[in-house]
Amino acid sequence: MSPNRLEFVTTGATEFVDITPRIRDEVRRTGLRNGRVHLQSLHTTLGLAVNENEPLLLRDFEGLLERLAPAGAGYEHDDFTRRFDIALDEPVNGHAHCRQLLLSAFATLMVEDGHLVLGRWQSVFAVELDGPRHRELAIQLEGEFARRGRDAAEALVEVELTRQLMVDPEPIASPMRRLLEAGGKRLRPRLVQLTSAIGPRDDPLRAAELAAAVELLHNATLVHDDYVDESTHRRGSPTVAAAEGPERAIAVGDYYFAKATRLIAQIGNPGVTSAVAEALEAICASQIDDVALRGTYPGDRDSYMRVIRGKTASLFSAACASGALLSEANADVVGALRRYGELVGTAFQMADDVIDFSPSSGKTVGLDIKQRVLSLPLIYAAEDRVVGPEVRRLLAGSLGDAEVGRVTDLVTSTDALPRVREEARSLVEAAVRELDAVELDGLRPALAGVARSAVDRSS
Repeated sequence: MSPNRLEFVTTGATEFVDITPRIRDEVRRTGLRNGRVHLQSLHTTLGLAVNENEPLLLRDFEGLLERLAPAGAGYEHDDFTRRFDIALDEPVNGHAHCRQLLLSAFATLMVEDGHLVLGRWQSVFAVELDGPRHRELAIQLEGEFARRGRDAAEALVEVELTRQLMVDPEPIASPMRRLLEAGGKRLRPRLVQLTSAIGPRDDPLRAAELAAAVELLHNATLVHDDYVDESTHRRGSPTVAAAEGPERAIAVGDYYFAKATRLIAQIGNPGVTSAVAEALEAICASQIDDVALRGTYPGDRDSYMRVIRGKTASLFSAACASGALLSEANADVVGALRRYGELVGTAFQMADDVIDFSPSSGKTVGLDIKQRVLSLPLIYAAEDRVVGPEVRRLLAGSLGDAEVGRVTDLVTSTDALPRVREEARSLVEAAVRELDAVELDGLRPALAGVARSAVDRSS
């Protein structure tokens, strides 16, 4: 049960105060997934009603109240000489008290899947009958709540990451600490924590340990990727290879690959260990494919999809499956989440490709082109009948700033970017549909939100 008060100020009588947004805010704030919202007026001249928020209808209702309980009629309630402890100059409001009898002082609303249940045209009103006044409504929410707030869950992961780096040798920990502190979206640990709340065994501390290990594993892949791609910066800071040399970069990446797998093994769930180990195998195999395909740059769509399913989507898929396995979810749920994660990871990488062509992204425009990183917009532009020949000719030569700039202009002149955006969004909707057939303990909206945020970055 979550009790609270809704406070507001009215400006006159009769006033219809739409409190629907305030109630929805309370549902979101408390994390109520499925249950009821109970409202009670704390004033005898303030009623509650559910109806259409339409001015003509509300004026009709106001007129009805005036006809049934006219303001100018005589009310015994207003005869202060017959009542005790009432000042003789107190404003009369017998009509307001009588009007409140035509309304209700209580309302109960339902919440399903995190959403307030109302009809298409319905709103919830506090009906002021004697304003202007300062008013309060008691509000209580009961039912099934999200088991922990997002901020608290994220804080647990950050604490665990800090704890793990504190016990590592400083020459190894320092580069990884800089990379982690530079930011990152933390999507993979977020997916671990969400899916770890789905099954019957929900343990936030174990989930944070797994989420932190997955994030360390992800960042270890970035350290190696930056070395292979000869990248100088990531997240606005020098890469490990650029700052400390390739030997240190290889050592740091290897160390955290090993550490992350050890931490996952120590959790003691064989299914979790296998899910992450399979992803690590896929990451390494696709890295070899990625390097090999750069000889045929920009490549083709089938080769691109094979690489990103291994390099990116596999860890998204493992994050979702391992969280569900940690919570001892059933096999159907694990399978659906595994497929959801692969689709989201694929869409995420497509959206990231689009960002490389956006001047407002904060990334150096065309950096992926200069480093000959596989990119779906570039593949589509190279296949374009009008600009494709020039794109392929430029990519076959040395890529200085002028050539990269020209290729970027050619890509943006085609339908490649909107085409990739649409593909990414279609994959996200397919991922969300994977969730429809299984019971997710009320967490479907959160998972759908994470999926859609993965591609909205490129809009």
